[in-house]
Amino acid sequence: MNRAPLKTLIRSFVESLTSEKGYSGHTCRAYLHDLEEFSSFVADGETARGLKQKNEKAVWANEINALTIRSYLGFLYKKNSKATLARKLSALRSFFKHLVKHGLIQENPADWIQTPKQDKTIPAYLSVDDMFRLLDFIKVGDWIGLRNRAIFETLYSSGIRVSELAGLNVFDMDPGNGTIRVLGKGNKERIVPIGKKAITAVLAYRNELRTRGDKFFAQTGPEKNGPLFLNKSYKRLTTRSIARILEKLIRECGLLATVSPHGLRHTFATHMLDAGADLRTVQELLGHKSLSTTQKYTHVSIDKLMETYDKAHPRR
Repeated sequence: MNRAPLKTLIRSFVESLTSEKGYSGHTCRAYLHDLEEFSSFVADGETARGLKQKNEKAVWANEINALTIRSYLGFLYKKNSKATLARKLSALRSFFKHLVKHGLIQENPADWIQTPKQDKTIPAYLSVDDMFRLLDFIKVGDWIGLRNRAIFETLYSSGIRVSELAGLNVFDMDPGNGTIRVLGKGNKERIVPIGKKAITAVLAYRNELRTRGDKFFAQTGPEKNGPLFLNKSYKRLTTRSIARILEKLIRECGLLATVSPHGLRHTFATHMLDAGADLRTVQELLGHKSLSTTQKYTHVSIDKLMETYDKAHPRR
């Protein structure tokens, strides 16, 4: 049986997530962080508290048992939410499952640990009025404004992830058929419908770039299959930049609700379901592998609840 240290096995596992499963860099970094935190805790409990950083002893995978993992979760309990604990436990399960599969350990110690029961929370989203207010607020006096309008019209129109939007190339959009081709989690490709307002906004943004005659942009060519959404240096816009743009717009628009780019995905799903869309259709649009993932969007707005109550209750 392989006697490689736990940290070496962790890095090998994370590398396999990229090469074999096509996980994103962000996801792999999250796995690496959680697993190395666990490794440090096992090697020396004080290291996990940040009090020691040197002379950490080597830890072997076959030394880990269910009690070790319970102790780790107990250490994390006071300072972390149940969702965070569940995520870290899930990372450990996947890691030890990988070791069992490759014959490095005999059984998965994390299988003996029950996942913490999650608090049911309603994902943050905007009302229809607030969503329209935000989109209509975006100033389109220059190509940056036109780009911003196109970005958030596309997110709301299609419900795609912000990472999927940032990864779009020019030829991924088919205005004639009203679709965009998206590369989702695990490098899985899907075709997603996109509305006319979003298509119009994207074309207006691209046409403005085409008429600028900028020398740098001329080198890349407006019709070449480069990034669809560009920053001021005509490079691909990052997810972090998109989040900052949205945060600024919400603040300037005066909306009381705080929502992230991923919250616009929640908004899309909520509005679709509230308007009567089938749950499985929304699942396909969102690119969810499991229907249970989509079901968290089946909450209804308080306005709809009040409307139903007023119509149905005999003594209101």
